[in-house]
Amino acid sequence: MDVLIVANETAGGEHLRAEVSRLIQLGAERFTLLVPATRPRGTLVYTDGEAHALAERRMSDAVATLRKLGVEIDGVVGVERPMDAVLDILLERHFDEIVVSTLPHGVSRWLGVDLPARVARASGLPVHHIIGTGERAAVNA
Repeated sequence: MDVLIVANETAGGEHLRAEVSRLIQLGAERFTLLVPATRPRGTLVYTDGEAHALAERRMSDAVATLRKLGVEIDGVVGVERPMDAVLDILLERHFDEIVVSTLPHGVSRWLGVDLPARVARASGLPVHHIIGTGERAAVNA
């Protein structure tokens, strides 16, 4: 079973490690972490290069952490708009299910545009939505 994980600020969270562990027990064999290069939270001015570099760092750190669970995982940085990033990767690869990891309601931009439901409709695949904390919240907790 191949699983696509879509995450950004929550990519390095414990909730995601727990979900990957659960999916391994259910037979998942390969994972791909997609981190869209969205604009950084709390910034008014940024470049596309800065957004891409931040997404690349988040993706690399999360992939390294998840590999410690013994999983086969690769990472991809996608375009800024998360739905477009998902559609792009679905054109290139086959997945059996998708995990969308977001910040909590009221904070998450992705939930504001109903990303998990939109991904489910567009892909026709099972989509699991999990909620985590962002980098700053995890550091301050």
